[in-house]
Formats: sequence, C-alpha cells, structure tokens
Amino acid sequence: MKFVLFYHSLVSDWNHGNAHFLRGIVAELLARGHRVDVYEPANGWSRRNLVAAQGDAPLDEFRRRFPQLDSHAYERAGFDPAPAIADADVVMVHEWNAPELVARIGHARRDGGGFRLLFHDTHHRSATAPGEMARYDLRHYDGVLAFGGAVRQRYLDETWHDNVFTWHEAADTRIFHPHARTSQAQQLVWIGNWGDGERARELQEYLIGPVRDLHLHASLHGVRYPPEALRALDAAGIAYRGWLPNWRVPEVFARSGLTVHVPRGPYANALPGIPTIRMFEALACGIPLVSAPWSDCEHLFEPGNDYMTIRNGTEMRAALRELLNDSALASSLAASGLRRIRERHTCGHRVDELMAIVAALGNGEGRATEREIAHA
Repeated sequence: MKFVLFYHSLVSDWNHGNAHFLRGIVAELLARGHRVDVYEPANGWSRRNLVAAQGDAPLDEFRRRFPQLDSHAYERAGFDPAPAIADADVVMVHEWNAPELVARIGHARRDGGGFRLLFHDTHHRSATAPGEMARYDLRHYDGVLAFGGAVRQRYLDETWHDNVFTWHEAADTRIFHPHARTSQAQQLVWIGNWGDGERARELQEYLIGPVRDLHLHASLHGVRYPPEALRALDAAGIAYRGWLPNWRVPEVFARSGLTVHVPRGPYANALPGIPTIRMFEALACGIPLVSAPWSDCEHLFEPGNDYMTIRNGTEMRAALRELLNDSALASSLAASGLRRIRERHTCGHRVDELMAIVAALGNGEGRATEREIAHA
C-alpha cells in the first residue's frame, strides 16, 4: 500500500514530540513493505527554530542516522497536494496543518479520490481551543485518529466528526530500548520542553522543589525555557543541557538513576488518560519512573507496578528518596514498565491498529464502534 502523510516535520524534533511517533510509524510501515511519502512545510517552525539554534548539523545527522526516513519539503504558498495523493491508498493529515490544506485534501477525496483519508489529532486544542479546531473542514474525511479517548469524545460532542478512533502514541522501540547501564553520572534526569508554561507549577512542585530539597545530582534537557525558569533550575542545582535529539535519549537514561513524568496541565486536568510520549519512551528504555498525578482512565499501564505514583510534592520527595535507596524496587519498576511497553505500546502495535482501521474502512465497515475503539 502507498501511504501519504502530511505532518509538521519528520526531520525536526525541536519542541516537537510528535516527530518521535511519526518516525516510528513510518519506519514500521516501511519495514512491512509499504511505500510511505511524508510531506512537511519547508519553513515549519520546528525545523526553522532547530536550524536557528543549532545550524544545519542536526538535519545532516538525522539523514545519516535515519537514511530510510525522508520527507518532501514544500513551500506553503501555492502548494498543490493533488499530485502527491493521486495514487495513494491511505492519506493521513495531522492537525498541525493549515485549515486550507486540510480542506483541499478533503475536497480531493470528495471529488473521486480513491484513497482512505484520516485526520490525526495529537494535541489538547480540542479542549483548550475548540474554536481553532472547528475551522477544520473534515466533512470528507473517512475518520479521525485521536490520541486519547478524551480527545475522541470531544470530536463527538462537538460534532466535528462522527467516526473517531482512539489511537494512542507509543514508543519507537527501534530507538527507545534499554542500553547497557553505565556508572550513574546523575541521580535524576528529566527530558521535556517548557511547553508555553502549561506545566510551570507542576515542574516546580514535582521536579524543581524535590531535587532542591533532596540535594540530588540532576539534569534537564529541553527547549524554550524562559530566563525565570532557568534561574529556578540553577537555584535548585539542576544542570540545564538544552536540546537533545530524541535518538540520544536512551544513552542519557542509561547514565541516570531515574526519571519523572510531568504531564502538561491541559492533559492532567481537561483531557485525562493521555500521558506524554516521554512516558512511553522512558519505560521503553527500562528506567525507573515516578509520575506526577494523571488519570490512567484508559488502563494503558499498571500504576504502582510499571511506575511509581504520587499525589503531591511531599510524596514525590519520599518516592525519589525511596527509589534511589532501594535498588530492588527500582529494578522491579523498570522491568514491569519495560514489559508493558513491549506487550502493548510499541509503534508496531499502533501500525497493527492502523491497518485494522484502514481495512475496516475499505470494507465499508469503518464506523468507530465501541468494540473497535477498545482495540484501537
């Protein structure tokens, strides 16, 4: 089959966690013998900011590291998607695309396009900016892939589409897997971006404060931290390391004792059941993890066995202290989390789900029934 994907960026993961999942899905489709063409804007903000901060070297390294992964960069002005999708079997359009492009591809489907057309939503705007999402014309799309049940429900409630499948993110285990443990260079590492301040309070309560009070040797990788956040990190003794390409993350985990999961506020509060992709990736690397509060209402993991749960900053301090002093507990958590990923949450599992959805659509049975959603 030929898949044509319109996404923000395949080549840049600067403040763009969706690139991690996209790379894993594309790699898995290619490994199964499918043809995959990815289209991304030539001047998308992730690629633009990466080059501004790091030069062209990261793009060159990406091409060396992933020679099988390639994308077609296009100029937004005057771009015509028709030639790209003319012989496609499946077209997937991410919600970071301009509404005009989303509509044009939908019109191509309406006007006789022989492909199955899916819209893919991996953001919280359905809850935090519904007016923006209402701008997308999805009338001619066969279905929507929502990265959590709460997002799926938003589409149904707002009548943006009536055929919505839950399609969670997952770990690309070609990249995210345990590396040989080295002598621990640090007790704790956190990898994540500032996120427009959407978890500023949570970072203070569940990361900065506990590290400061426990005098841990810790570091942080991520981008877009404002001066006041950098000052807070420095005051807590957390070494700020800046941007880290995602394929180097497992090496950093291998040199660290543990990590934490700190979801952004909109997901913890308005869209329960959706962890950050960093959680899937950390567990896939076999590192012990403590999670700030979030509701695993879709039963993706087994809290308490796959990772340690806490309810507040005081409990976070106690959990970090316990894990760092109890190697048997840390090993047990890491092994259980890794097993859960391998059993349920790899990009291979998600491609299985995607192919089942596409097959159902092709058979004229592609309504998102509850039974199908439970397996998607």
